[in-house]
Amino acid sequence: MTTSLVQADSLLTLDIGSITTRAALFDVVDGRYRFLAMGSAPSTAEAPFKDVSEGIRVAIDRLQTITGRMLVGPDERLIIPSTPDGMGVDTVAAALSVGPPLKVVIMGLLDDISLESAQHLAETTYAQVVEVMGLNDRRKMETRLDRILQLRPDLILIAGGTEGGASQSVLKMLEIAGLACFLLPQEQRPEVLYVGNQSLRDEVRSAFSKIGHVHFAANVRPTLDLEQLEAAQYRLAEITRQIRMRQIPGLREVDGWSGGGLLPASVGLGRIVRFLSKVYNSSKGVLGIDVGAAATSVAVAFEGDLISRVYPPLGLGQSLSELLRLCPVEQITQWLHLDIPTDCVIQYLHQKALYPASLPATGEDLAIVQAITRQVMQIAITKALYHLPRGLRSSEAGLLPSMEPIIGMGSVLTRAPNLSQAFLMLLDGLQPTGVTTLVLDQNHLSPVLGAAAAINPLLVVQVLESNTFLNLGTVIAPVSEARPGTPILRLRLIAESGAETKLDVKQGSLEVLALPMGQPAQIHLQPLHRCDVGMGGPGRGGKLRIVGGVLGVVVDARGRPLKLPADHGRRRELLGKWRWTLGC
Repeated sequence: MTTSLVQADSLLTLDIGSITTRAALFDVVDGRYRFLAMGSAPSTAEAPFKDVSEGIRVAIDRLQTITGRMLVGPDERLIIPSTPDGMGVDTVAAALSVGPPLKVVIMGLLDDISLESAQHLAETTYAQVVEVMGLNDRRKMETRLDRILQLRPDLILIAGGTEGGASQSVLKMLEIAGLACFLLPQEQRPEVLYVGNQSLRDEVRSAFSKIGHVHFAANVRPTLDLEQLEAAQYRLAEITRQIRMRQIPGLREVDGWSGGGLLPASVGLGRIVRFLSKVYNSSKGVLGIDVGAAATSVAVAFEGDLISRVYPPLGLGQSLSELLRLCPVEQITQWLHLDIPTDCVIQYLHQKALYPASLPATGEDLAIVQAITRQVMQIAITKALYHLPRGLRSSEAGLLPSMEPIIGMGSVLTRAPNLSQAFLMLLDGLQPTGVTTLVLDQNHLSPVLGAAAAINPLLVVQVLESNTFLNLGTVIAPVSEARPGTPILRLRLIAESGAETKLDVKQGSLEVLALPMGQPAQIHLQPLHRCDVGMGGPGRGGKLRIVGGVLGVVVDARGRPLKLPADHGRRRELLGKWRWTLGC
């Protein structure tokens, strides 16, 4: 089986999002797999088509036009496997983020143990927890049952009981879930995922054998002080796939093309981030963030240990009208470099929620979208960092620990008027520390490459080794408590040509050093006043090898966390200065 996978010469990937559907082609060029081209089209899951097939067909047609390669036959069917004359493709991989969040009801025992772990599990996919029922729930059984019937959930997630622990309390929860499934029409019955005490599997299977679809995964809380989500996360991804195929016409055919490998985009992103963390094999982590219309997804991995979270309330589409429940509007307007009334920002949020595929029509609209993006990323990364083990968190509360690289994706970044704006959005929204590289996934390939890893890992490795992702630049972000204007870092950059640049970095400054794209260089860092540049602690320096990106090398000494002036005029002036420095 392994041999046949390696011999597959070509791969078509489909990325089906809420706004855009992308079709990409990979094939062997000069003995190595390469990304060849991409065709895209508006997604057609919503009215008037309400079927993703039309968007997929248009995306593939555009890919055929770009490559000159016939992928679809006269019968309008995808040619798979490829023919000896070069038509068609050998394999297909697909990822999806389309569709509203899954409605999830969580049932468990204690708030800070099984219920907390179950909520963490729900956050690993495109889901919205609409109800939580625990041991301390004082509502009558009839009230809880009516609540489930009213909500019509897509999934009931049941946790509770350590291994060999509580059983009777868990079985009582099963009674409510089982009765709810029985009372609902068969076509509306939710999937049930049991991730509790494994000694109760037989009772759970018996309770749901005739009234619902029950799935099992390893206990998410096998002991009081241990949370393990990985096995349950992949089972949840499979359930998400099954639910989506029932909900969205056209996905079943795509799943058939991919051999049952249709994957949530967040899972694909997590696979790539985990792989890169193993490849880099350093004390730093790897971070990937996808700012999409349906949700913002975050994946962080340290040496193969992955934390993956999906936040549908932080999508830039229909959920935007709910953003103000997560943060006051002032946290969005603080990022505006233009003088735009607060009412206009609120109006734009609601307008964008109604028409998520709309594009910014004016400079003011663009400023609002990019301000929203910064705040969304900041909220998402703060939530995700909470789930990191304490030993991996930054010594400074709320700061991003050292990462290498940081991968950004999403149309708001890739379709920004210039790359400097994408760079600054990532820099402001994530606020990295130490020395890192900002990378842009221009073609949103990470999710589909993650899906492809299961069928052709060699392709994924070789594509990642190529220049498929765009190096935006190296960031040096010292952390210091010095007063603004105080010298905190001496920097010396020695290019491969021998050219040398010296810079004394002052607290509060933002500087750009020229280093041509792809050119290696050595950088020497000497911290002052116990400044921390991520090289072993405050005051510790050293030398590093870096590679030039689109913006060369950016020294961000504006402070961590970044604090903006309270005065509106002064703040807009400073934001404008930073934009000018980076060429936005």
